[in-house]
Amino acid sequence: MRKPDNPLDAQLLRSLCTLLTERSVTRAAARLELSQPAMSLTLKRLRRIFADPLLIRGGAGMYPTERARHLLPSAMAALAELDNLLVGPDSFDPASCPQTFKIGIPDYIVPTFVADIVGMFRREAPAARLEVRSLGPELDLESALASGSLDVVVGNWPTPPASLRMSGLFEDKIVCLVGRDHEFVIRRPTLDAFLNANHVAPVSYSSVLRGVVESQLARLHLSRERRIVTSYFTMAPHMLPGSDLVFVTSRHFAEYFAGFLPVCVIDAPIEFPRMQFYQVWHERSHHAPAHVWLRRLIARCRLRLSDHQDP
Repeated sequence: MRKPDNPLDAQLLRSLCTLLTERSVTRAAARLELSQPAMSLTLKRLRRIFADPLLIRGGAGMYPTERARHLLPSAMAALAELDNLLVGPDSFDPASCPQTFKIGIPDYIVPTFVADIVGMFRREAPAARLEVRSLGPELDLESALASGSLDVVVGNWPTPPASLRMSGLFEDKIVCLVGRDHEFVIRRPTLDAFLNANHVAPVSYSSVLRGVVESQLARLHLSRERRIVTSYFTMAPHMLPGSDLVFVTSRHFAEYFAGFLPVCVIDAPIEFPRMQFYQVWHERSHHAPAHVWLRRLIARCRLRLSDHQDP
């Protein structure tokens, strides 16, 4: 019996992946630079092809069906393979590359590092697209990289998943950031004063990976007063002026905000391990020329920060 023709093409496959990751017709249309009516028609067509609603409305938005959940990893992998077909193994030219790249970066990375990546990317690959995604507690790092919803993730978890490829980027000292009139500016804190102070702390970026600060405190059997917990890491420095709050973060990040806010950088009374920042990726993209180029670009952007590291 003759197999029926496959009704999917690259554009439909890209639309499917975008709809299922965004879970919104409006956001998917914006990402693909389509009108909302056109995106709605594409969703209707995909529903007919798969004989499944794919996305259903719930109390707080749209949710993928079970069929859609099973389709997404295969669809993302197939889309990545299609993108790779456009690139010869020995003839990758970023200047003419039309590919879309997706980098996951937490917002505690110093903004100038991200700006360097974007600037270099635009100069070297003017026809390509770059999606810089934030990370959240719901992130399944391995699944996101395996499915292709992310190509590279920059992070600093003490124990990244062993199944992923990794290369180091830079390291950074952990310091405290406080308002300019904070008592710790006049008198450096003792360990007890530090632990009993009122801290601003970020929500964990992963439900299974703990950050450097909390890992070290747990290792020393210590705890601090997490008075304010925020999902918006870059908002924390703005909470400090005129308050009794303490924010523990990386030196590059702290000094960036000390450049234009009335805040001061001081040493922590605890010997924290230096933050080791790295990029991780999945084996599926390890040898792809376009992805090799992207990882090398990110590695080159570390140099500006590395030039100003502590000895």
